[in-house]
Amino acid sequence: MTIDHSLSRRGFLAALAVSAGTLAGCTTSMPGGRPVPWPTTIARPIGPPSEAELQVMYGPVEDSGYLIPAVPYQQIDPQFYRQRVKDPTGEAPGTVVVDTPSRFLYVVEPGGTAMRYGVGIGREGFAWQGDGVIHWRQTWPRWKPPNEMVARTPSLAKYSIENGGMPPGLDNPLGARALYIFQNGEDTLYRLHGNPEWQSIGKAVSSGCVRLMNQDVIDLYDRVPYKAKIVVWQ
Repeated sequence: MTIDHSLSRRGFLAALAVSAGTLAGCTTSMPGGRPVPWPTTIARPIGPPSEAELQVMYGPVEDSGYLIPAVPYQQIDPQFYRQRVKDPTGEAPGTVVVDTPSRFLYVVEPGGTAMRYGVGIGREGFAWQGDGVIHWRQTWPRWKPPNEMVARTPSLAKYSIENGGMPPGLDNPLGARALYIFQNGEDTLYRLHGNPEWQSIGKAVSSGCVRLMNQDVIDLYDRVPYKAKIVVWQ
């Protein structure tokens, strides 16, 4: 008896085609044969940090030649620790939201979460609210108090705009990072910035700006894109 090898080969190719078709049922393709990736669910841990995480988050940091001291986080209300939460804002991912009454700042993430930071906010009468854009970002900025502040506190004259401001450093009120808020193309003089005074977190003490611990503002700076939308609630 002879074997028709051509038939056997055709049968093998047919079986291979069926097998390939079965496997292809697990994927989809766009015109041109390019595979379409399956949508993925973004899963991030939600909740307060552990003790070990806190020691790292708020430990000493060397940054651009400056040694930022550790924060005694045990003396801060735990609600103001940096932590990921379910997004309460309803804003688009990438938006920064400052909840002034609650003393929280959120960076909205994809997937329904947000990174939350505790902040200190401006004293009543100096606070700003509304929508704006983070138009400028700077590491270890110079502090240039506006002329109105210098007029109220003449001892700040040596740091005035005309005199070039205060050099960067651990004692600089803007800390390790500053993000500058503009509205309708104009500087609001409102900043998100670091600060060495961790005791002010959760309180209303600054002249109109939102302050974070230096360790937190470094983390914030890396998460917030240039031209990000910012919303400040009152």
